Amino acid sequence: MTIDNSPLAHEAPHRTRENPRRVRSLILAAFLGVALTVAFAGAVVWLSTGLGLLQLVDSLRGGRTLIKVDQPTVVHQIQQLQRLETVSYTMDKIISGEHDNAYLPKFLAGDRLLLVVHGEVVGGINLAGLQPGDVLLQGQKALIHLPPAEILSTRIDNAKTRVYSRDTGLFSSPDPNLESEVREEAERQLQQAALQDGILKIAAENARGTISGMLKGFGFREVDFQ
Repeated sequence: MTIDNSPLAHEAPHRTRENPRRVRSLILAAFLGVALTVAFAGAVVWLSTGLGLLQLVDSLRGGRTLIKVDQPTVVHQIQQLQRLETVSYTMDKIISGEHDNAYLPKFLAGDRLLLVVHGEVVGGINLAGLQPGDVLLQGQKALIHLPPAEILSTRIDNAKTRVYSRDTGLFSSPDPNLESEVREEAERQLQQAALQDGILKIAAENARGTISGMLKGFGFREVDFQ
């Protein structure tokens, strides 16, 4: 009688018992794979239709729209305008200037200049100093306290400004400072003429319109100014 003590003789029955279990595992894995493939294909077909995609977007987007604009952001956006130029006056004006001699008549020692000035006066509001307390937000309503309108710049267009006439006495020479003095006076006269014509009022009205349009673009329905 021969007894086989090799390892294969003892492991064969054990392998025979494991084969059915392994087969069942393979069948279950295959079934799950097929089920997942079918589910994924169905989802792709559903999303590919316009109705399914819209339903998904609507379900994710649900709820009412809320617009939130905090006060510092609004103030910062207004401050970025800095010097808000809202009106420009372009004017022509004739300015004269002369130097006299205390002891001699004009035809002997006088100096007279006639200048035709073309200039521009710009009005607006300086928003750089706007503070958070100057802006009050109440839901979709904004209350703004703006700085007063002012003259931002007065400029003479040298290309369009010319000396109309220059008269000097028999014993005098043209004063090199006279034209500069006349130009300075011309700037003051242009600014004064713009003020008398109501440039500050127009500048303030235009500034309110500009800022109101900007804030309504942010979502505010009502904008009031103090």
